Amino acid sequence: MENLKGFLNRKNIVISGKRYGIDALGAMAQGLFASLLIGTILNTLGTQLHIDALVNVGKYASSMSGPAMAIAIGYALQAPPLVLFSLAAVGQAANEMGGAGGPLAVLFVAIIAAEFGKAVSKETRVDILVTPIVTILVGCGVSWILAPTLGKIASSVGNIIMWATDLQPFLMGIIVSVVVGIALTLPISSAAICAALGLTGLAGGAAVAGCCAQMVGFAFLSFKENKWGGLVSQGIGTSMLQMGNIVKNPRIWAAPILTSAVTGPLATCVFKLRMDGAPVSSGMGTCGLVGQIGVYTGWINDIAAGTKTAITGMDWLGLILISFVLPAILTLLFGSFFRKIGWIKEGDLTL
Repeated sequence: MENLKGFLNRKNIVISGKRYGIDALGAMAQGLFASLLIGTILNTLGTQLHIDALVNVGKYASSMSGPAMAIAIGYALQAPPLVLFSLAAVGQAANEMGGAGGPLAVLFVAIIAAEFGKAVSKETRVDILVTPIVTILVGCGVSWILAPTLGKIASSVGNIIMWATDLQPFLMGIIVSVVVGIALTLPISSAAICAALGLTGLAGGAAVAGCCAQMVGFAFLSFKENKWGGLVSQGIGTSMLQMGNIVKNPRIWAAPILTSAVTGPLATCVFKLRMDGAPVSSGMGTCGLVGQIGVYTGWINDIAAGTKTAITGMDWLGLILISFVLPAILTLLFGSFFRKIGWIKEGDLTL
């Protein structure tokens, strides 16, 4: 046992909740931000401004989300160069095999592959062959075993969403908004789930509301700690950046979740907010304003189809309130209460 502990220490393999659940998870969120989310923003800008070059760059960036997340995890685990570079292939495999649970699969698989790679690193005279081979084989092998199962677990969230869509608008608005919002912040793909379910209409509007409650909510809730950089990175990037902090203190999640439970039924019952654009937009929230553009695209399509006469002031009011104003105000109100009772402490939301 002492020999094993000595080996692990020498290899900088620290098996702990902090390193895997906070450091690695936080780094993974940054990898996702620097690939898929930046790509989505550039793609959206290019599409709206009719700049094909931006669209293509956005697609390239988005397609590299698996490798980016895996390399970020390896960096957090202080992996040596050959292990770090080999994780690109591991991340691609895990993300593809994981489907809707791709990010979750990358998290588990990249940790295992990185630690195995670190274990064999510089242990042989042919390190340049052994370390990449072990890292990639272990990573791809674990992906083949683990990733599809994690994908099914993530997709099972869709069963809750589809059950909720059969309920009357008030309850449907609450459940869909809360569940999709939580999925957006978790290391699973809310966009992939919504796309797979073909989630549009009022249910799509509730999903947009839930995602915005998480993204805009966390952006404003943590403004004291993260200032403008945090506002932008979470507000038009991803609330997944807070997952490391959520692991440390799950109670910081209460304010955005409660906000989504309010804005969801407001979207479905008061503003009749529909998302009739591409279903993937339902799970994107304010990331690159994809959710809002999806709603607008749906309006245009409905007018062209003759099912909607015009875009009204009430339409715009509902979209702005549900997407931006109410998530900011409500989350700050809930957050103020939770700070007073000690659920949220100084530094709990620092990225």
